Amino acid sequence: MPDPGEFARLLAEWSTGNHSALDRLVPVVYDELRHIASNYMRRERCGHLLQTTALVNEAYLRLLGREKVSCQTRSEFLAIAAQVMRRVLVDYARGQKRAKRVGAMELLALDDVVLLSEDRAAELIAIDSALDSLKALDPRKCSVFEMRYFGGMSVAEVSQTLSVSPETVARDWRMAKVWLRREIGPRAPHAS
Repeated sequence: MPDPGEFARLLAEWSTGNHSALDRLVPVVYDELRHIASNYMRRERCGHLLQTTALVNEAYLRLLGREKVSCQTRSEFLAIAAQVMRRVLVDYARGQKRAKRVGAMELLALDDVVLLSEDRAAELIAIDSALDSLKALDPRKCSVFEMRYFGGMSVAEVSQTLSVSPETVARDWRMAKVWLRREIGPRAPHAS
């Protein structure tokens, strides 16, 4: 486990495009990444073929593909990873809907197979679309929702990451949930 200064240095290197720094960062936060992925997977139906480890691995590959990233703290890194994981699941849901429309099955590697119920795929796509709209209106509320709902972060962790008070995070969390329920309707996520 590197000291905080070493971790910050690795983040700075990765932020400027040094991919080997990410290789040294991921093992340090792997348990936290699995926790975030497990929060996502807990919302999926039983028997979902994309498992927690596969979601972490896919997020890692996508993080490797990013060029310049603005990231200075451990919490910011985990927030970015949570957003990437959400994008992985949404992309799979869209791919599943596309494959259903085309009516043809492609041969896929087991790690690429995701079985989402039709309702869950539609819900993920609706949440993603609503979050894109919320981000255009209020980026901070969108970030709070992503970190709390998808990333499983506490109010204190989000507060630290966004440099706002815990009260502001709690208020943004409530407002984002209300806004999403209004936008999505009955398919809105139920988050506590």
